[in-house]
Amino acid sequence: MLPLPHLLAELVRRPSVNPMGRTDLPADILYEHRVTAFLEDQLRGLGCDVRRQPVAPNRDNLVATYTPPGPAPLAVMFECHQDTVPVDAMVVEPFGAKVEGGKLYGRGACDVKAGAAVMLTAFARLVREKPAGGAAVTLAYTVDEEHSFLGVQELMRSGVRTDYAVVAEPTLLNIVNAHKGVVRWVLETPGRACHSSRPEDGVNAIYRMARVIGELEAYAGQLRALPPDPVLGPRTLSVGRVTGGVSPNTVPDVCRIDIDRRLLPGETADAGLADLKAFLAGRPGLDFPFTLSQAHPACPPLPSDRSGELVARLGAAIDSVVGRHTVHPVPFGTDASTVAEAGVPAVVFGPGDIAQAHTKDEWVDLSQLDPAAEILFRFAAGK
Repeated sequence: MLPLPHLLAELVRRPSVNPMGRTDLPADILYEHRVTAFLEDQLRGLGCDVRRQPVAPNRDNLVATYTPPGPAPLAVMFECHQDTVPVDAMVVEPFGAKVEGGKLYGRGACDVKAGAAVMLTAFARLVREKPAGGAAVTLAYTVDEEHSFLGVQELMRSGVRTDYAVVAEPTLLNIVNAHKGVVRWVLETPGRACHSSRPEDGVNAIYRMARVIGELEAYAGQLRALPPDPVLGPRTLSVGRVTGGVSPNTVPDVCRIDIDRRLLPGETADAGLADLKAFLAGRPGLDFPFTLSQAHPACPPLPSDRSGELVARLGAAIDSVVGRHTVHPVPFGTDASTVAEAGVPAVVFGPGDIAQAHTKDEWVDLSQLDPAAEILFRFAAGK
């Protein structure tokens, strides 16, 4: 097994960009298959059971298992996604894995290839040392976390179950035990195209959308005014992307927006969509047709009330290595909530700081890698 910094560098050098619905990205950086092949080679070199789980073309989950030599007191899952966000506007070489000042730079270095390298290193040590009284461990590398969570949904649908799960995301070696859910909707306004020199002959879909967006801003304000969750705070809604039109001299016949809605525990995507539809139907200014639909399956919220024993066990391992830790919620979504919804208590843990994720100069502090791997080893080994 490669030393941790080299292992991370090899992962960063292999593009695994999630197109996130875009069609303008070069094919040679898309999808997770390069990372999957590399990880599979590393795992097969350990002699453990490894299988691929197809999810979509060039997108396979990878599932490896370690069975200890004696009776296992419990079963643990290490789960980590393989994909990254796109590389637009980056000011460092996205796949260069440059090391400078104790940091490794590149797309995915922080989110979440450092976590992938750390989990592989801890897993490999379990396979080599076979500690007495250690847990049975499933190591799962999933696809499509950054967009529609298809990988972890397929993983749990396949029947993988353990007593606990640790999901890799950058947490500064602390424990995240709760987060909001996320669902994304698409709203389209139709129009009628014509030459822009005679706009009165057409119907401008962008003008229509401008009226919708104003109402959505008002709706977002109403959501924030509702009673918040005592841990996670308020519900939120945001319009994140607007697309429409083909040229300046053509009145656009369609406009589309992508809407991001963050859910609190107890909320469902279906109920949230129904509530928004009812709100928009009651707005007198929206006297034209439009469509509103869910773009892909939702990431549910992660509640904090199902992982107490797991938090205590992982927290003890963290304290034994770095001396202290915090337990806290975050507003962003992760694979942990889908795992928890399937009945497996799950928390989020890993090296790196979420403040560096998805940035133009994404990096991770290399000094966090070895402690993270040691923590996961001790957690699974029962030390």
